[in-house]
Amino acid sequence: MRLHIKPSLGRKVLRKLTVSDVDQLLAWKRNAGYSANTVRIIRAVLRRALRQAEREGLVSRNAAALSTAPRVRTDEGRALSVEQARALLEQVKGTREEPLLTVMLAFGLRRGEALGMHWSALDWDAATLKVTHAVKRVRDRTETTKLSTRLVIGELKTARSRRPLFLTPEPVELLRRHRARLAEERMAIGPAWREYDLIFPSAVGTPLDPDNVSHWFSRICRRAGLGHWHLHELRNSGASLMLAQGTDLYVVSEVLGHSSVAITKDVYGHLVEGQKRTAATRMSEALLTPNGSRNAPRARLHRTLTLAERKKKALTRVNTGAPGGDPEGFEPQPSDP
Repeated sequence: MRLHIKPSLGRKVLRKLTVSDVDQLLAWKRNAGYSANTVRIIRAVLRRALRQAEREGLVSRNAAALSTAPRVRTDEGRALSVEQARALLEQVKGTREEPLLTVMLAFGLRRGEALGMHWSALDWDAATLKVTHAVKRVRDRTETTKLSTRLVIGELKTARSRRPLFLTPEPVELLRRHRARLAEERMAIGPAWREYDLIFPSAVGTPLDPDNVSHWFSRICRRAGLGHWHLHELRNSGASLMLAQGTDLYVVSEVLGHSSVAITKDVYGHLVEGQKRTAATRMSEALLTPNGSRNAPRARLHRTLTLAERKKKALTRVNTGAPGGDPEGFEPQPSDP
């Protein structure tokens, strides 16, 4: 608002703001070299502000909502191959980092989601783990502290982002060993341990700083001979490996916590081209090949799996297998667990 909207539209009378004014602002930003995603964010901020003004009767319509939204080209980014993923997990085998990286890779988790997972959300008997919270660093706008930012644990906002993960025996056993390790650390530290019920805490029980985790992840990749990788690329890798195993696109979307399957299709749709070709080949064999009904593979009769069974079956195919330090500035929020 301060950097992009106010300098251009600050002198404009609110009731006289038109769709043309907003379109012109967005065009200026694009011509100035700003990315399409930055322009999209500018429009979204202005749209929210005008929505509130519309509620209060200050404007009769939301000019930003009626403006033309910029087209953002989605880049899927890099992804680890199966061999690279195995090399990464081999590098951290038996360490404190192994459970975190294994879970993030197997389920394509965002870093904040993985760091915000709680033991209370893990059902050992059902072998399910619910993603409900995330750790993030936010700006501290209060006047009572000298820190400019702090870590918070917040509940995920959307229903699709709050989702269950279905665990196979390998990650369940890995988490059991990890919990035993944390119990030993807690006993060794004694009163200095700060309990937040986190599955992947720091060496003293507090939330891990996502930026610190990204830094040591890059170091681990270099030690594994993989070169430089970003932690978010681990999420891309998990999604790509799931699709490479033939997992249904809708199931992958559910596991990743995307707001809609359309997002998953836009980002990873190119990875299912082989499945499209296979479907076309089978239809050609059935309809266009002489005696196609006899030559085509005979479909097996099977019962329809539930969505939960489809997710668990899909994840079974892809599950393979030094955080520490007390992050400065962490303050639990009133809504924190």
